[in-house]
Amino acid sequence: QVQLVASGGGLVQAGGSLRLSCAVSGRTSSTYGIGWFRQAAGKEREFVASIKWSGATTYYSDHVKGRFTISRDTDKNMVYLQMNSLKPEDTAVYLCAAEFFTGWGDWGQGTRVTVSS
Repeated sequence: QVQLVASGGGLVQAGGSLRLSCAVSGRTSSTYGIGWFRQAAGKEREFVASIKWSGATTYYSDHVKGRFTISRDTDKNMVYLQMNSLKPEDTAVYLCAAEFFTGWGDWGQGTRVTVSS
């Protein structure tokens, strides 16, 4: 299995920045990449961004394009999410997940991001 640990969340004012980290361990060779998702209180989980280990192909939700940047360090098995120009609407628990052939899985417990107005 793959273990995923998200960190870096916290409290930030609107317009501020945070960088989230996802540490990946275990059978990383069985994964194609890593994705970031978020879930706000009372809402469904939504896709934020993803990146492939090979080629660094990235995908972003329209809600975060131009503000968030996903990157990876294959040597360290780390994936980052740089979040700039944060808005109160970005408040959520952010989780990282591994992309397998069958889809997303091995969800981490997430890290909480709170953006105050």
